[in-house]
Amino acid sequence: MRVLAIGDIHGCVTAYDVLLTLVQPKPSDLVVTLGDYIDRGPDSKGILNRLLRLSRSCRHIAIAGNHDLMMLNARNGPTEFEEWYGCGAKNTLRSYGADPNWDTFAASVPDEHFRFIGDRCVSYYEIDTHFFVHANAYPDYPLDEQPDYMLHWQSLDPEMTRPHESGKTMICGHTSQKTGVPLVLDHAICIDTWVYGDTGWLTCLDVKSGKYWQANERGETQLGWIDELR
Repeated sequence: MRVLAIGDIHGCVTAYDVLLTLVQPKPSDLVVTLGDYIDRGPDSKGILNRLLRLSRSCRHIAIAGNHDLMMLNARNGPTEFEEWYGCGAKNTLRSYGADPNWDTFAASVPDEHFRFIGDRCVSYYEIDTHFFVHANAYPDYPLDEQPDYMLHWQSLDPEMTRPHESGKTMICGHTSQKTGVPLVLDHAICIDTWVYGDTGWLTCLDVKSGKYWQANERGETQLGWIDELR
């Protein structure tokens, strides 16, 4: 069984489709998607539709990103909607054919997309050797005691990050690596490799072997090994 982590997708359907074709998840594989499925890229609706189907081909754990939670909260009122809109929601609304208005956007989004974010997505996941979060984790708090801000919003600072008390390696996204290369620390790996950027990639990491695959919105692919980045 492979344990595969996929970084921030941000509505980039071409990169996602090419990456999944390259990696070929099997029914025995565990795929952990790290959140930020929407915003920035061209087809957030298409990405959520694909993620709803992913569990048909493998075991799928979906973690909620801050952008996903902003869309969920945007239903609550104009203030929450404007906060989300200012963080890259324009392309998401366009993918649903929705007007950029609080009072009409929710009707354009299928209920199953809101349920996916609100009910299926989790804040963290862990296995015997690694744990998975969208953004970050305090080193001296158990995962079930981490505040939401840390799990979903706090950027990763390589100079400030310390090993988690569990002794497990943290796999995260959120802090975009504009080099297009995963950030590898002794105790943490960030695989948000800026897929929506001009030189960015979408990354899938096999956390046990250290092999990683990448695809971009031009349909190009490449692969590498985490050990080569240490």
